Amino acid sequence: MDNHRSLGRSPITISPIGLGCWQFSEGRGFAGRFWPALPQETANQIVAASLDAGINWFDTAEVYGGGRSESALARALTAAGKKNGDVVVATKWWPLWRTAGNIKATIGARLSSLAPFGIDLYQIHQPFALASTAAQMRAMADLVEDQQIRTVGVSNFSAAKMRAAHQVLAARGIHLVSNQVRYSLLDRRIEKNGVLKTAQELGITIIAYSPLAQGILSGKYHRDPVMIRSRPGPRKWMTAFRRRGLDRSRALVAALEEIARVQGATPSQVALNWLANFHGDTVVVIPGATSVAQAEENAGAMRFRLSDAEMKRLDELSQPFC
Repeated sequence: MDNHRSLGRSPITISPIGLGCWQFSEGRGFAGRFWPALPQETANQIVAASLDAGINWFDTAEVYGGGRSESALARALTAAGKKNGDVVVATKWWPLWRTAGNIKATIGARLSSLAPFGIDLYQIHQPFALASTAAQMRAMADLVEDQQIRTVGVSNFSAAKMRAAHQVLAARGIHLVSNQVRYSLLDRRIEKNGVLKTAQELGITIIAYSPLAQGILSGKYHRDPVMIRSRPGPRKWMTAFRRRGLDRSRALVAALEEIARVQGATPSQVALNWLANFHGDTVVVIPGATSVAQAEENAGAMRFRLSDAEMKRLDELSQPFC
């Protein structure tokens, strides 16, 4: 897999795999309850392992523990000997019940939580603020012009909202560089609803979150369906983790396991590799990790390349999930 690729139409280059830092929420807030509370030392080890394996960018958010994930990431990067500018840091503004004015009112808190690291990519986390897309993009453009952030992205935006955001920023001479969306072999909706096509047209990077469908594509829940009962958070009640859901994805997971044996990889690595390469350089991937082993496994997806036949096979088996 190519070492680095551009983040949208910006000078920033990133590895095809990044590290999602939702799991650094310290168990706080609704978002934090999806994961066990990780000690700072574990976060330090996960970040260090990711860096050693070639990952150069990290994605966090205000809502991940109310800034706790941002601070844990900053501490971990500092512990790894990194300084501002050595890595790419992305975070997100939480829009619920807020107006566009809050973007600038809270940027100081975001920078404080991430200190001494700056914000290379600042994203609107959801498309449901008490403000128009245009007002939000004007506020983000102001932050770019004031050099408080480097680039602007969105998350969970539809094709139409993404295009609207792009147009407002373009009028200020600024590119919309990314749209962070749920995307995996078990959720390919962006290929049908115009999001992927619009991103390709406008030169916008797709950042794929939940790329392993919260662990289903690893195959571990197919091998041991009872395992989900011991996991924290609401996953245990989701349809995909129940018998019918696991049966629906069984053929795809079996193919991942078979290809993994051929490649000397794991099913998770095969799933990540497909996602980061099937559409050229358009898609980058941010799996999370709660252990060093997971971090190393995720980054290992960058060490090989699937054949065209393997890519096509996975494409065909996952068509029901488009």
